[in-house]
Order: sequence, then C-alpha cells, then structure tokens
Amino acid sequence: MKLFKCGHCRQLTFFENTHCSHCQSSLGFDPIGMDLLALQESNGHFITKDEDKVAFRFCENNKLDACNWLVPYASKDRFCRACSLNRVIPDLVNPAYKKRWIKIEQAKHRLVYALLRWNLPFFPWEESSGKGLGFEFKASQQQENVLTGHASGIITMNIAEADDVERAMARKQMDEVYRTVLGHFRHEIGHYYWEVLIAESDWLERFRSLFGDERRSYSEALESHYRNGPPENWQENFISSYASAHPWEDWAESWAHYLHIVDTLETAYAFGLAINPKLTGIPDIVSTQFTVDAYGFVDFSQLLNQWTSLSLALNSLNRSMGLPDTYPFVITASVSKKLVFVHELIQNRVSESKYTV
Repeated sequence: MKLFKCGHCRQLTFFENTHCSHCQSSLGFDPIGMDLLALQESNGHFITKDEDKVAFRFCENNKLDACNWLVPYASKDRFCRACSLNRVIPDLVNPAYKKRWIKIEQAKHRLVYALLRWNLPFFPWEESSGKGLGFEFKASQQQENVLTGHASGIITMNIAEADDVERAMARKQMDEVYRTVLGHFRHEIGHYYWEVLIAESDWLERFRSLFGDERRSYSEALESHYRNGPPENWQENFISSYASAHPWEDWAESWAHYLHIVDTLETAYAFGLAINPKLTGIPDIVSTQFTVDAYGFVDFSQLLNQWTSLSLALNSLNRSMGLPDTYPFVITASVSKKLVFVHELIQNRVSESKYTV
C-alpha cells in the first residue's frame, strides 16, 4: 500500500486512518482520486481542506467504524465502491461478530484498492442478471456450516477467519504455511476473474497449457487432494500444495501470490527502501532499489527480481524476531511462468482500459 499525507498539516497518514494523529483532521479515502483526503464538516457534509473544496459524504458503514471511504456528495449511493459489494454481513448486535466484520472489511478494502489501481472490471452482483461481484460474511451456526469460497461471483467468508486463534487452528488442521483474511480475498477474487477474464476469452488455451484442463471434475480432484495429499514433487510446479489440487486452485493461488507481491513491493517503493547487503561476491539480484511503483511494472522479470530481494530481507528480519518467514514459498521456473501469465493478463486489461478511455 502506498503512503499518504494529511492535506492539512502534511503529516504521514495511512490507508485505514480516519483521523490525522497530528492535527486531528478527519480523513477519508476517495476511490476516484485514489487519495486519502483531509476533511472538514460543512452543512451536513464534508469538504476537502484544500482550495478545491470538493464535497463528500462518508460511506454508510463509517457509522459502524467499518469504512473510511468517501462518496461524492451529489451521488445517491449510500455505500462506497467497496461496501456496495456486500450482500450479507453478520449480526452486529454480537460484539465479537462486529469486531470480526470490521477486520474483514479492512482486508476487503485493500483488495478493492488493488482492483481499482488496475481498473479491473467489477460491479455489485445483480439478482436480475445473476452477474457481478458480491460478498457474504457469515458465522457458522448449528444449522449451517459456513465455508469460505467462491461461486458464480459470490465470495463467501466465514467470519471465524478474522479471529487469530481460530484461523491459526484452521491453518494447523489444513497443514498450511500461510493463512490470512487478505490472502483469502485475493485467492477467491482469482476465481471470480477466471470467469470474467479467461473462461470465454482468447487466453483460455494458454491457461490450459500452463495450469491444466479445468474441465476435469473439480469435486473429484478436491476429494482426491484431501484424501491422498499433494503429489510427491508438488514444489517443482506449484506455489502451494493446495494449488496442485485442480487447475482452478492453481490459478487462484498464483493470482493471489501475484497480488501479494505487487502490494508488498508498492509498500517498499512508498517507503523508499533499498537493499544492499554488506557482502561481496554475491549475485546482484540480492541488491535492489525500489524506484518504480510495482503497479506500473511492464517487465515481469524486474518485478520478480525485486521480490526475490525483498522477500529474502523480510524473511531474515522475521527470523531475527523469532517469527515465521513472511513469505514461506519458493518461486520455481514453472511457478514463474504462471505468474507471468497473471501479470500479462492484468497488464493487457490495463492497456485495454487506457485505450477505451
């Protein structure tokens, strides 16, 4: 995530901030200008603290401490671009459910930020057409066991994923090295974009050459995966053991990892990081300066080189704190080809969007 500054006092601010810690100005994120704005209240709405004095309202979920995004004052929309995608939220009378929902919303807003940066297509799910993107956040009940997943544009998440203890238990039970709320969102939105960008496009045959034929039974593939585990040499061709279950899961895992990489590199760029190990005789790939926003990379090899350098440094820093590796994965040549596919698909979409505008 990029960094922001208060439009009133120029102090450093962050994506989720609702107030400037220095001057106490109200802050709101404008998803059109992609900026965090300093605001002042005026006649029932908010205007920016700059010369333009643009008028906004906060998203309706701001009242529940779940959103800091803005809606143009002239708009009839009650919810922002991110919150308008919600179809079901948990019972907020339960304080524990509300706390989990707020954490889920923070992760979902980061996801939507990335979609907006690339101008990827999405709109709220429509009952009439059965198309679009929607989110349903539910708690498992005695009569319903909620599973996190995607189906026909609807992403469902069990709100237990927002509880650190329950998520750690699930990670251990599933023998996973990485499990986060944001990771879930990035994985499931990958399934959505497979349907939107690949299923009926010229990219389908290339997809099959890299990931396999998605027409083989999905249910049988998952049953086999959970019964027998991944193939013995899965690390050579897949970013995770779960990716080996079926081409759709391989795609979603690769898509999610590409989003992990780009978002983290954007943060490194925003902080002006540079990595220059105090050793001689080591490959140049370990040294790098983050001088380009990762969302603007055209050459995937440059992006991957920077990620290799950064992930090595991050893992080393975590080990110094006695923590697990930040990025406990290995990008092999086979996995790299799949990430190249994701990169080129997104960049093609970016180019098409610029052309149509």
